[in-house]
Amino acid sequence: MTNQTRRAAAGAWALVLSVAAGSLALADEKAQGPPPPASARPAPAGSGAKADAAAKPADAPKLTAGAEGFALQSSSGDYRLQLRGYVQFDGRFFPSDAGRLAVDTFLLRRVRPIFAGTLGHHFEFQITPDFGVGTTVLQDAWLDVKYSPKARVRVGKFKSPVGLERLQSATALTFVERAYPTALVPNRDVGVMLHGDLAGGVVAYAAGVFDGAPDGGSVDLDLADGKDVAGRLFLSPFKRGSGAAKDLGFGIAGTTGKQTGALPAYRSGGQVSLLTLVQGITADGTRNRLSPQLSFTSGRFGLMAEYVWSESWLKKSSTGTRAKFRGEAWQATAAFTLTGEKASYSGVRPSEAFEPGKGKWGALELAARANGLELGADVFREGIVDPAKSVRKAFAWAVGLNWYLNRNVKQVIDFERTTFTGGAADGTDRPAENAFFIRTQVSF
Repeated sequence: MTNQTRRAAAGAWALVLSVAAGSLALADEKAQGPPPPASARPAPAGSGAKADAAAKPADAPKLTAGAEGFALQSSSGDYRLQLRGYVQFDGRFFPSDAGRLAVDTFLLRRVRPIFAGTLGHHFEFQITPDFGVGTTVLQDAWLDVKYSPKARVRVGKFKSPVGLERLQSATALTFVERAYPTALVPNRDVGVMLHGDLAGGVVAYAAGVFDGAPDGGSVDLDLADGKDVAGRLFLSPFKRGSGAAKDLGFGIAGTTGKQTGALPAYRSGGQVSLLTLVQGITADGTRNRLSPQLSFTSGRFGLMAEYVWSESWLKKSSTGTRAKFRGEAWQATAAFTLTGEKASYSGVRPSEAFEPGKGKWGALELAARANGLELGADVFREGIVDPAKSVRKAFAWAVGLNWYLNRNVKQVIDFERTTFTGGAADGTDRPAENAFFIRTQVSF
């Protein structure tokens, strides 16, 4: 673990201990009971109305705990510190791994305490470290200036405003792993962004300047002068109505910028590498992305669909050869709650918590998904990638069952089958990937 990651971890746990210490102090004060009445206490010197007013204590801070986490806030509500978080314990199993490319494993996919709060009327912040898969990463660290819902400014490290499923919280995902379009859009990036909601949420927009994260990746520090401009416009035209299309939304997002240096890694749903670059390949030129997207929920049914096109220039240092790298990906995900709860982009909320002694079992959701990825022919023709280890196309279908025991505990089981074009040592197709996924999630 580097010094930087040690400092990040130490800072995170110091904040946790601070909150815990504050909680214990409040609990100790409560245990001591209320102060004695004024008649039982000796009158201070100079007592009177003025002295009584001066001696009157300010309203105490409020400490709350519930399904949404733990919070400490001032009596006015202007200053607030909230502790939230989630842990995802996963299992991946490949019953017919003919190519021996995948490993059956249990893992802690994400371990993320979240520290969020407000600093006066117009400032919000969030800090999110991640200790999943044995590493320490700072996922989010941002400050939002929120003078009006119509125009807010965010600075720091946060999700780039592009991918529809990427922007969805990891706790609300329908499947254990996100679909292929997420592999072509940036994850977290460092920069400044203007965003807001217009017409009561009918129009949501975001536009910003960022260091420029690679496809599917995140950055903490830029190593080149080039920057990315990213933007997203999302419309919910019937949001203020009450009909079946109330929760229909659609939009478009994209990025553009000149980038050099690091290149992305593309993986299957089972997290097996799909593309192997030859030595000495770097990004070298303009990179563009475009993503039309749609989200729809009505009663117990939910649908998500998106398409991503990504194009960039690569360079082979040994020969100076430049090639255009193009990737296209799409997905359609449908979900239906079997127990009657309302489908939602932010996740299902069970109407009854798990209480088997009372015949209450939480909420069940059935899901299905199809998604695909296609990589351009130029990189194969120009010798940029190793054709024996790189697929040209991938297509996957998946089914899953999600069990929401209460608002904080979720159990997931998925099966996904992926077929490939290319990617085998003899020039044929890589064997299909059949994967079972399980997840136990605790969030608050």
